[in-house]
Amino acid sequence: MRRPVSTETTGSTESPAAPTARPDLAVHLDGAVAVLEIRRPPANYFDEELVGAIVDTARGLDEDPACRALVLCSQGKHFCAGADFGDDIGFGDERVTVSDGLYRRAVQLFRTRKPIIAAVHGAAVGGGLGLACAADFRVADPSARFAANFARLGFHQGFGLSVTLPRIVGAQHAADMLYTGRRIDGSHAARIGLVDRLADPGTSRATALAWAHEIAAAAPLAVTSIRATLRAGLADQVEQALAHELTEQARLWATEDCAEGIGADLQRRRPTFHGR
Repeated sequence: MRRPVSTETTGSTESPAAPTARPDLAVHLDGAVAVLEIRRPPANYFDEELVGAIVDTARGLDEDPACRALVLCSQGKHFCAGADFGDDIGFGDERVTVSDGLYRRAVQLFRTRKPIIAAVHGAAVGGGLGLACAADFRVADPSARFAANFARLGFHQGFGLSVTLPRIVGAQHAADMLYTGRRIDGSHAARIGLVDRLADPGTSRATALAWAHEIAAAAPLAVTSIRATLRAGLADQVEQALAHELTEQARLWATEDCAEGIGADLQRRRPTFHGR
């Protein structure tokens, strides 16, 4: 059974509609803004259970009239370094099954109703970038780092980035990030539209919170209505993309290039790919 999600109330107001109690996701209301903090430092890797907890919390907050906007942030050095499949899961059928479960939960995040701002610090890499791109907006400071590093690991992108990344930065910038897998900093990300507001160093969460309060000051029924119009069809597009992404990931996880990419990453060396 999935453990319920913890609601933290220090200096804040408890949300009666939010689920309660788990150590790796803290939730509290700051006025009309709910702050969801991932607590798996330093890298804040996610799995199906954590993504599910974020989804269930956001769904609960959808039913809470005291909450009008959400800020998604993380404790530790990085926003999110992607998925954690565990040391005992390889790249065969078990990984495909685990990924399928993860993606089925992830798509539900796109079906929630209230605006989400991701406050990114440190790295948002791979699936962590996908998580940030599930939000309506992203805030980061110049030192933040973003990477769709899948091609450097030898496999296809996931977490719906096939849809969300081009939607946010445009087809050309998305193709550049996905083909090269290169890392960009917060300033570069702001120039191409991946980051919506570039914060002063160390203030990404405060900047995101202030922006969320701006949104929360608007008429809540109008905001949710406008958001539904602007994001119409997005969740369905992501769901279709996730099915294709997983098919391609499963195919490429079986290649020599993927083994080389993963091995090179673990050994912190430059990979040498041969197209097989």
